[in-house]
Amino acid sequence: MARGAILPARLTRFHAAIDSMTQRLEQLRHWLMQTAGLGAVTLAPASADASFRRYFRVHHAGGTAIAVDAPPEHEDSRPFVSVARALHAIGLNVPEIHAVDLDRGFLLVSDLGSTLYLDVLDEASVERLYGDALGALLVLQARGPLDLPPYDRGRLLAELELFPAWFLARHLGCPPDRAQRTVIDTAFERLIDAALEQPQVTVHRDFHSRNLMRVAAHNPGILDFQDAVVGPLTYDLVSLLRDCYIRWPRARVEAWALGYHELALQSGVLRQGDEARFLRWFDLTGLQRHLKVLGIFARLHHRDGKPGYLEDLPRVLAYALEVSASYPELAGLHHLLAGLPPLAGVAQAARR
Repeated sequence: MARGAILPARLTRFHAAIDSMTQRLEQLRHWLMQTAGLGAVTLAPASADASFRRYFRVHHAGGTAIAVDAPPEHEDSRPFVSVARALHAIGLNVPEIHAVDLDRGFLLVSDLGSTLYLDVLDEASVERLYGDALGALLVLQARGPLDLPPYDRGRLLAELELFPAWFLARHLGCPPDRAQRTVIDTAFERLIDAALEQPQVTVHRDFHSRNLMRVAAHNPGILDFQDAVVGPLTYDLVSLLRDCYIRWPRARVEAWALGYHELALQSGVLRQGDEARFLRWFDLTGLQRHLKVLGIFARLHHRDGKPGYLEDLPRVLAYALEVSASYPELAGLHHLLAGLPPLAGVAQAARR
């Protein structure tokens, strides 16, 4: 294609995408009015998402609900429906399923409000909000469904590979050489081993401040659980406490983690207590997640045209630097991370 034709071609694809979204919105509106039986409705965007799903707050004669537009060629809504029903059955506050059309990718679910944890977390609220979230996490791990895909070696490795492919090579323009690749592979094996040696429980997989809602009763409301798996005990804990969108001092985070260690022992989720081992699991599982997230955020920008996540890269990289510096067996990985081209804000994020 000639260089001058690139912009018109992109504009054509853009307009086609807009037309498709408009058509889907009208189909959704008709489905809500007719099949879901809501009658006259008004729709307003409810939230953003890192996937192809779109969420709309539906105002109708009986109140409000949330409509989900999940194009079936891009999103499979069956896991969401299945996991939502399973989590609701064990008493967690997840959206109730009111109507489903899997063929068209339309869902109607209950409305958990619009107040994200991230919007209200501060020094005055964090202990109460995290206390509620850790209570919900304990229920998930003690009673959650286990007929879910395993967070096995292959899945963990595939996620980690996003780091060299999308963050190092694509985003920073620093594809690893042979020696660096050996360092990366060795670190990946240690992180995967640490994940697999832990008790395996139901894992939400994105249990953080943008997927938890502050609600008046039965707090928190829990969203975005459709990718749930059976995996390491500390995965959701570190997702919450070393959140990619908000950071707390390391000593405070470790105190919260050890508090959960005691809860897990009392509930039987964890059979044998060992604080040092638990913190090691917590650190290494968090490092696996943060390396993956560096790749995901870079991919969202370069592949999916969603640059908003780039502003969170410094915080995530700061976590990875902090943890890799704490373990001698990860010295090679830490040296690699420390030698990367600077990201604005890394030093500031590390000091928080």
